[in-house]
Amino acid sequence: MSAITELRSRTVVVRERNIDTDQIIPARFLTTTERKGLGRFAFHDWRQRADGAPDPAFPFNDPANADAQILVAGRNFGCGSSREHAPWALLDLGLRAVISAQIADIFRSNALKNGLLAIVLPDAVVDELLARPGIELHIDVARGTVRLPDGREFEFPLDEFARTCLLEGVDQLGYLLKQEPAIARYEELNHAR
Repeated sequence: MSAITELRSRTVVVRERNIDTDQIIPARFLTTTERKGLGRFAFHDWRQRADGAPDPAFPFNDPANADAQILVAGRNFGCGSSREHAPWALLDLGLRAVISAQIADIFRSNALKNGLLAIVLPDAVVDELLARPGIELHIDVARGTVRLPDGREFEFPLDEFARTCLLEGVDQLGYLLKQEPAIARYEELNHAR
């Protein structure tokens, strides 16, 4: 997992509400525990027409969005099952953050544990972002803010442990392993007693 302290990127917008994890990555592609390569299946059924050809109207098929690292989505993003493959697919697609007015708790937890920033902002702010696809945002993880091009900043809630892991580029196990010297000292002192 790579550290994320700040992110400056254009947005890609998917306006739909109630985007569930099966729409993020359909169940038929959950045949692996490997993260690499899952991005090609992200939003698969929306990216493809019935004949299998790419749908040029879908935002992730637009070459102008190829470098966008921030997804702005409709309310209740990531609802449905708890598949960890959903944030894996979004990360492999090149995203580093998802912004919505509501993000399902299990999806948000899985996303943060895997290095995908899941940001909840007020409805009015998200509505503005949904109406302005492609604007550049600046996300500051340490401060917990999203800054718009006009300079307005909006704070977002982020659990301190998740913030630490994102800033250090470690997952929960990586965080514990970094504490190994302190744990060893503690064990040594208590064993001597």
